[in-house]
Amino acid sequence: MKPTPRWLLKIFAAAALLLLLWQGWYVGWVVWWRYVDPGQTSFMVMRLDALREKNAGARLQQRWVPYEKISLHLKRAVVAAEDDKFIDHEGFDWAGIQKAIEKNQKKGKVVAGGSTISQQLAKNLFLSSDKTPWRKAQEAIITVWLELLWDKRRILEVYLNVVEWGEGVFGAEAAANRYFNSSASKLSAEQAARLAVMLPAPRRFEKNPYSPYLDQRTQLILARMHKSAVP
Repeated sequence: MKPTPRWLLKIFAAAALLLLLWQGWYVGWVVWWRYVDPGQTSFMVMRLDALREKNAGARLQQRWVPYEKISLHLKRAVVAAEDDKFIDHEGFDWAGIQKAIEKNQKKGKVVAGGSTISQQLAKNLFLSSDKTPWRKAQEAIITVWLELLWDKRRILEVYLNVVEWGEGVFGAEAAANRYFNSSASKLSAEQAARLAVMLPAPRRFEKNPYSPYLDQRTQLILARMHKSAVP
């Protein structure tokens, strides 16, 4: 058996080094954002670019608020609606993923995701919304780093401040102002539940936030959210 050519070994070594440096870039930002609140996320930049294609002066609505100034109702509602095992899992809800796969196979198309809050945050902070194998793999790696380097409180705090809640609307404070002329700290249980059920498709649901479907989902989350454990 002939030895592997030196030039091929050098290519492999260079590729491995580049991969390590690339992953190190992600880790560096994860460490930094453990202590410093993120500005615009990758997803925000993408959405702002799309808005400015229609209106050059478009701006995003977002204002950071600390964890303690976000309604407990909203924290519980979002966990109940998006990731009811948030406190217990280590970034991945394997049972939820399996259920989503089975549901998608039954429907013959993608109708459920199974992503946890940690996975959604990893995507929003760094990646695009493309559903490619590479993007999903990178999302999983970043999720591991978030779970290792942040506590659950920090993950939920950042998520609630950067998640999309409508066309150009990001974070709990902007959402509370947009839909209820209120602040994130003063949201009632019903208001919090209604915001939580919008999260899977906020730009679609904002067109009719009081539709029969959202009314039904709101009542369902209201009935469940008092059981939700939050940091």
